[in-house]
Amino acid sequence: MKNFRSLMLSFVVLATSSLSAQNPIVRNQFSADPTARVFNGKVYVFPSHDIPAPEGKGLRKDWFCMPDYHVFSSENLTDWTDHGMIVSQNKVAWVDSTSYSMWAPDCIERNGKYYFYFPANKNIAGPNGRKGFGIGVAVADKPEGPYIPQAQPIKGVNGIDPNVLIDKDGQAYLYWSMGNLFVAKLKDNMLELDSEPLVIPNLPQKGLKEGPYVFERNGLYYLTFPHVENKVERLEYAIGDNPMGPFKMTGVIMDESPVNCWTNHQSIVRYSNQWYLFYHHNDYSPKFDKNRSIRVDSLFFDADGKIQKVIPTFRGVGVTSAKENIQPDRYSNISKTGASIALIDTVNTFVGWKTILKTPEAWVQYNTVDFGTKKLKTVQVKARSVNGGILQIRIDKVDGPVIAEVKVPKGVNWNTVEAKVSKFQSGIHHLVVMQKDSPVEIDWVKFQ
Repeated sequence: MKNFRSLMLSFVVLATSSLSAQNPIVRNQFSADPTARVFNGKVYVFPSHDIPAPEGKGLRKDWFCMPDYHVFSSENLTDWTDHGMIVSQNKVAWVDSTSYSMWAPDCIERNGKYYFYFPANKNIAGPNGRKGFGIGVAVADKPEGPYIPQAQPIKGVNGIDPNVLIDKDGQAYLYWSMGNLFVAKLKDNMLELDSEPLVIPNLPQKGLKEGPYVFERNGLYYLTFPHVENKVERLEYAIGDNPMGPFKMTGVIMDESPVNCWTNHQSIVRYSNQWYLFYHHNDYSPKFDKNRSIRVDSLFFDADGKIQKVIPTFRGVGVTSAKENIQPDRYSNISKTGASIALIDTVNTFVGWKTILKTPEAWVQYNTVDFGTKKLKTVQVKARSVNGGILQIRIDKVDGPVIAEVKVPKGVNWNTVEAKVSKFQSGIHHLVVMQKDSPVEIDWVKFQ
């Protein structure tokens, strides 16, 4: 109970309408199963929302607990705005409000309306006596809501992980999973099926398949989905020339989690002439992989249309302002020895991570920092060093110009230390933080 209360308090203390760059991109609550869409020149992300299981609700402590949905948006993939809760299990007529089972959603725009598709446990049993999962729709006039849920789920659909594709000819398709992956046409009202559900053939028979996400590029249709071949999910894909298939298995988008986070879930979107993969990991909950956090990394294609495998990063995407808190623990590169990261607080994990530089010449590199055009005069570093230490701030590369040297005082407490910038260079540069003396722990770096 103590840990649950601590986490709930962290949500209140850290809750904000604006979130900053780096992975994970949502940094004040657990989030998973991100569907990214481009609406009105912005990227909107519709994830599910993990929470620790509340006590006294009869819920499994070792399972997913998901009560509602938020939506987030960004114009630069760096600064994210939380538009708040858009759908809750307590405010949908057909949903069992005790089930905490609002899993992976999707959202699509048609004729100025926004259709939000979500799975949940039904509150009324079907002909087989089981409540099971239904997929519902909530409709809004704006991507951030408010959304009005339909009174009943989509008839003829029993499953989870809805995904919608509107093809070039205007025909809409609904994809979902429940043991297999399914597809059916949608009517123009986006609320009813217009064909019988079809099991998508030619996919792997062994292991769990879920979370379909389909997109079109250069006349090819990419069916992407998580697949458990061994113990944890990896992201795979198949390609076809028709939205309903058949699809041919083609490759792997992202390998299994190196720390055995059991699930992954993806969406792929093109924004400002670059493709991006949105996915999730258990960054803020390393000991419990049912509390996850969403990430984004760049995605690229080969000349023949195949997807290049994405290697997950801490740095993520976007440009970070030198005037904001730069978190070197979300590094782009790190020295082979003497450098590591760790959570600052293992109970209140949303405080984030620290960079530990143990040995002289140990370093971390954080890419794509915008120093602007006006001269920045000082650098501030929040750090601590038991014996006192010296940090060098370099730009561009490990042996690049030293633009500041920061002396961290002796002690166990965190201090914000300031030093003069000796060689200011405008524009976008990589940032390198190097230890030159005794072990130092670093929270953030910021220029003024």
